[in-house]
Amino acid sequence: MAETLLKPLKAGLIGAGIQASLTPAMHMTEGAAQGFQYEYELIDLNQLGLTPSSLPKLLDDAEARGLIGLNITHPCKQVVIPYLDELSDEARALGAVNTVVLKDGKRFGHNTDWWGFAESFRRGLSGADLTAAVQIGAGGAGVATAYAILSLGLKSLTVFDREPERAQQLAETMATLFPRASIEASSDIVSAMRNVPGVIHATPTGMAKYPGLPLPPELLQPHQWVAEIVYFPLETELLKVARQRGCRVLNGGGMAVFQAVGAFQLFTGREPDAARMLQHFEALTA
Repeated sequence: MAETLLKPLKAGLIGAGIQASLTPAMHMTEGAAQGFQYEYELIDLNQLGLTPSSLPKLLDDAEARGLIGLNITHPCKQVVIPYLDELSDEARALGAVNTVVLKDGKRFGHNTDWWGFAESFRRGLSGADLTAAVQIGAGGAGVATAYAILSLGLKSLTVFDREPERAQQLAETMATLFPRASIEASSDIVSAMRNVPGVIHATPTGMAKYPGLPLPPELLQPHQWVAEIVYFPLETELLKVARQRGCRVLNGGGMAVFQAVGAFQLFTGREPDAARMLQHFEALTA
C-alpha cells in the first residue's frame, strides 16, 4: 500500500502549440502543496509533428504509461469524443471535452471549461446585469462560456462569429438547453451592442499571436461589463479599451484557474485549494 502512495500521479495536456501553458505548473504546485508527487506533461502536437488524427494512439499510450487523466485543448476538444467511453452530462450537452479521466480501463470525458468561466464570473463580476449579453465567438470556448452564462441566469444572448453557420449552430444548441432564455445568432453587432449590458469575448483575438480588438472600440459603453477568455496577456487590448471607456471587466485568468481546479479534483479525487491556485496563477502571470 505504501508503495502505491509513493508512486507519483501522472497527468498530461494534449493540444497544439501549448508550450506556454501554465496548466502543468498549476497542477504540480497544488499537488506538492497537498504533499503528494504529481507529474504533469505537455503532449504538444506541433512539437511531435502530429495532427488530431493521432488522438487514438496518444490515448492508448497515456493509458499504457499509467496516466490518471488528460486535459484536452485546441484543436482536439470535439475530435476526442468518439474515443471516450462515457461523457458527463455537460460534456455531452456542449459537445466538447477538456478533461479525460483514465480509470479502471475506461475513459470518462468531462468539461470543466464552462464551470471555470461560471466560477470566475461569479467571483469577478458579482451583481452584473444578466438581462442580456452579446457573445463574440462560437467555437469550443464559446460553447462553454454561453453554457456558463446561461446557467448563471442570463435572459437573452446574441451570438456572433466569423462563420455565421457556427453562430447559428451554437444558438440552436443553447436554445434547446435553455428554453426560457432568448438566444439568437446575428451579424449586426452595431445594433446588438446598443442597449446590451454585457459582452463576452470568446475568440483568440488579443492573444500575442492574434493582436487587435474583436469589435470596434466605440461600441463599448460605460454601463457595460466585459468578460474575456484570453489570458496571454491578462490585460488584452479589449480589456484596456473597455476599462478606459468605464466598463467593469473580467480577465481570462479566472477561467484558466477554475477549469484547472475542476480538472485537479477529477484527476486526483482531492479537493484543491482554489484560493492557493489563484494566488499561484497570479504569481506566474505577474
